[in-house]
Amino acid sequence: MIKISKPPNLTELAYLSVKQSLVDGSLGEGQRLTEESLSTQLGISKSPIREALTRLESEGLLNIEARRGAYVRRFNSKDVSDLYDLRELLEVHAVGLAVITPAFLGALAESIEHTRKHLDAGDRMAHVEEDIRFHNLIAAATGNEELRRVLENMNHKSLLCRSKTFNLSSTMAPVSHSRIYLALKDGERVLAQQAMKDHIQYVRNSLLRSLKATEPLTIYEEDAGLALSTNRS
Repeated sequence: MIKISKPPNLTELAYLSVKQSLVDGSLGEGQRLTEESLSTQLGISKSPIREALTRLESEGLLNIEARRGAYVRRFNSKDVSDLYDLRELLEVHAVGLAVITPAFLGALAESIEHTRKHLDAGDRMAHVEEDIRFHNLIAAATGNEELRRVLENMNHKSLLCRSKTFNLSSTMAPVSHSRIYLALKDGERVLAQQAMKDHIQYVRNSLLRSLKATEPLTIYEEDAGLALSTNRS
């Protein structure tokens, strides 16, 4: 984290600093955050730290437990399913609302090219961040600030899922994004919406398959422990 010196808004800058550490992977899933440690790292008092953590909790990026502190959120199968079901509805709607201009299309094309370069370089974090930027560009093009804000937050949650929690291949992103871009460029709005729907469903299903490979083992181990405890009593 970057140490903050004489900021105009301590709470906002504390919020941005912690959020950046969440999305760039510096803070891992389930990692504990304390007001004391953050205060020392950022060089500010605990009050703005507390407000920043509360804000991040309200956005679904942290869990705060009384007398224990804040923890980077863990995502289970239901969390992922719920998140991507809503993302599908809103992202498809955003494609339908986006105002198509040469500047907008140019930004999408640039994003796709950056995604390919990051993938070729093996820079997974940068690749996933660029993936999210592509979706944020579409949300911003709707002109609907509330929709943009909600989707940006949902995309940050998605970033936490994909960059830290699951080993998901992102090789399909440039292909999927290109389908959306080309359909919009050709004025095929319905085709672009279908391409977005297919893209979101592919990522969701990949994440859920990844989770199913680990969650059953956790449940089995817990059940086995319970059975062992019962047999000993």
